[in-house]
Amino acid sequence: MELPVIIKNSGARVRAHLKASYDRLNNEQLRRNILQAVPFWIASVITGLIAVIYAKLFSMAEGVTHFIFTYDAWLIFIVSPVCFVIAWWMVKKYAPYARGSGIPQVAAALEMSTPRNEKLVDKLLSVRIIVVKLFSSLIMAMGGAAVGREGPTIQIAASVFRKINNNLPAWWPKIAKSNVIVAGAAAGLAAAFNTPLGGIVFAIEELTKTHFSYFKTAIFSSVIIAGLTAQGIIGPYLYLGYPAIGGLSGFILVDVVLVALLAGLGGSAMTKIILGIFAWKRKLRTTYQMIAFAAVCALLLAALAYFIDRGTMGSGKELMERTLFTTDKHVEWYTPLLRIIGPLLSFTTGGAGGVFAPALSAGAAIGAMVSGWFTLAGPDTNLLILAGMVAFLTGVTRSPFTSAILVLEMTDRHNVIFHLILAGMVASLVSLLIDKHSFYDHMKNMYIRELEAEPKEPVAAPPKPADI
Repeated sequence: MELPVIIKNSGARVRAHLKASYDRLNNEQLRRNILQAVPFWIASVITGLIAVIYAKLFSMAEGVTHFIFTYDAWLIFIVSPVCFVIAWWMVKKYAPYARGSGIPQVAAALEMSTPRNEKLVDKLLSVRIIVVKLFSSLIMAMGGAAVGREGPTIQIAASVFRKINNNLPAWWPKIAKSNVIVAGAAAGLAAAFNTPLGGIVFAIEELTKTHFSYFKTAIFSSVIIAGLTAQGIIGPYLYLGYPAIGGLSGFILVDVVLVALLAGLGGSAMTKIILGIFAWKRKLRTTYQMIAFAAVCALLLAALAYFIDRGTMGSGKELMERTLFTTDKHVEWYTPLLRIIGPLLSFTTGGAGGVFAPALSAGAAIGAMVSGWFTLAGPDTNLLILAGMVAFLTGVTRSPFTSAILVLEMTDRHNVIFHLILAGMVASLVSLLIDKHSFYDHMKNMYIRELEAEPKEPVAAPPKPADI
């Protein structure tokens, strides 16, 4: 056979071999990608189911407070302290890191997510956390606490994702634990508020410290499946609805900036006070002192609700709906203060419950109050309420884009997206006057310090060699 023919035939065989190898690699990569995605899909469905059930139970728990005020309002002075103490005791005894919101715990777990810290992360994200978080926050809501379910849903979702990932067989393609936690948190927020874009932006702005491209597919698929699962059960919905916003005043931007300044300062000031109370609480050493603190907070909250405004209690969603969708749009001058004091008295007791919804309602109250100063029309008032919600939440989280996107998706008012982003940016800047770091950063660092200070489990000594 001539040399050119041999070379030609050899080249054809090499090309065929390379193509076959390329196809095998492609098939293997496709199989690996599918196997890696399956745990996210399963966890997302479970997250959507839990979010829906939790939302319905939380609404029922808040209904207990309304029933008490209707039946005999004086009972709130008994029910609230009992609920606050039980919620605190449940967290204290069974899962100390189930207290509070849940977002700082997720951020701490993400920062500590290394094989060496596996047991410490277990204390932040686990099945025990899920159970205690659910029951403690529901009991707090029954007692009229000004807490929300959104932050807890994020910690619950991250726990679900992590649990499923940890139970994968040894041969399953490995998934980075940080990716699992971030995807779970994003899915939890998306399912809680029905805000898929908000979940994605939250993951980017609040949680991630590495390049987004490493886990964008996991986040996108988790958010979509969790959201669709929730929608499949309760149907498409908006967290708030469609407030009327049209024919805005030409000078409304000035009012938006004013509301953003006040709400941004209010949000950052509230969290600064909460941190101060936590610092003071570390001086309380005995169980009786902690019980007394929780009971006193509950009694003060009950007194404000009974003697001044029952709207002091609860997550504040009723206030947002009333001011946005009825003609009763303006609030008393003290309403924003009550919506700030409520979370102060509730969140610091040590029970489970988030600050997302209470922060939104406090911002809504500030927007409605400012609108009353200038007797603005309905659409202008609605815009100031939405701007206040964005600004106050930004003052708490220092995440202006997450706040703006969340409020945008809750109301589907795309024509004011620039107003909402402006409110978030102004609030983010003015918040620096009170504290350069966000509330969640402070809480995350506090949880990390607590975990690192816990006594380490003794390492078993290696067995001695047998005597010969």
